Amino acid sequence: MCGRYALEATKRQLWERYLLGEMGEDVEERAEIFPTNNTPLILPGNELVHHRWGFMEAFAKRPLINARAETVLEKPTFSQSFRTARCLVPATAFFEWEKVGEEKLKRKIAVSDIPIFSMAGILKTYQDENGKPFTAFSIITTAANEQMHAIHDRMPVILDPEDEAFYLDQKADPNLVWKLLKPTEHRLLIQ
Repeated sequence: MCGRYALEATKRQLWERYLLGEMGEDVEERAEIFPTNNTPLILPGNELVHHRWGFMEAFAKRPLINARAETVLEKPTFSQSFRTARCLVPATAFFEWEKVGEEKLKRKIAVSDIPIFSMAGILKTYQDENGKPFTAFSIITTAANEQMHAIHDRMPVILDPEDEAFYLDQKADPNLVWKLLKPTEHRLLIQ
């Protein structure tokens, strides 16, 4: 699961990291991003936009902030989005709670060699109560890698930088893109 994350990066750092074009939208450094927050995403063509975190499905009691990699191609809620509306979710860390005895300790987890990393995301458009369209995103999760396993059995899909363009390519075969949805092999920094 990925229930909170951080994006402690300036507009310039994001511009350099993702080779972004013109950036009309401002970027606020955030030490902690919560579900339903509007936050920066990277779309095909290296476009930066802000959208709301969490799919807002009528059957769900709360926003669907994560989609499981194992079933993302099959589940009706996520399948079409994965096939046609993928995005990158920039982050500098994600948070997970480790159960230690009776306590739950909040852990901040970064990637050692990628200061700003990309989590695999998917998009969906909804209508608010006034009929105005808005776009929401969900973060794809996978099984925990060896480092994360002691803390939690799930983690966000962290894409290798060289795989980001292929992940964003909406014309790519979804079955081939799906193969990117695996636990990261990069070393994690856990605080």
